[in-house]
Amino acid sequence: MTTLHDDAVQALRGWTVSDADQAQLRLDYLAHLAEQPEGLWRSCLPAHITASALVVDPAAGRVLLTLHPKVGIWLQMGGHCEPGDRTLAEAALREATEESGIAGLRLLTVDGRPVPVKLDRHQVRCTGKDQPENTHLDVQYIALAPAGAEEMISEESLDLRWFAYDSLPELTDVSVRDLVALGEKLTA
Repeated sequence: MTTLHDDAVQALRGWTVSDADQAQLRLDYLAHLAEQPEGLWRSCLPAHITASALVVDPAAGRVLLTLHPKVGIWLQMGGHCEPGDRTLAEAALREATEESGIAGLRLLTVDGRPVPVKLDRHQVRCTGKDQPENTHLDVQYIALAPAGAEEMISEESLDLRWFAYDSLPELTDVSVRDLVALGEKLTA
């Protein structure tokens, strides 16, 4: 049986990279996993792999973002891997489903398998605001919402809203804007 660690390595190695920056991030992620057998767990410091998914409703030309309570900006759904996750894609889909409240989400696939669309390395304080920052090595997917999907806010979010691709809120960073542009392109 393949472990989550093995799946992460396979997912990253099998992913077709879009540019030189993403290629370097992939090499950095793979080096992290080679050096850290526990590199997918929150307890692995100063860095660990996370999984996220941008929820897209292609028919309506919109994306669902969450106002994150710890960082105060609008983000895609995502978070830490958990022991029950068998694959990174499964972790991303679980997070998207939990945080959006939408049943029936499915990940964008290539040749029948879910693949990452983007990598993003960022600093966070997931161990507590009085603790040093650590690094999330985020593997990002696209989750397709069923037509007419209705969100339901969870305890992990201050707010949850749909936004048109070209009408994102001011409180989004360049990484989220790039992910939304990619999501629009890949689901057109």
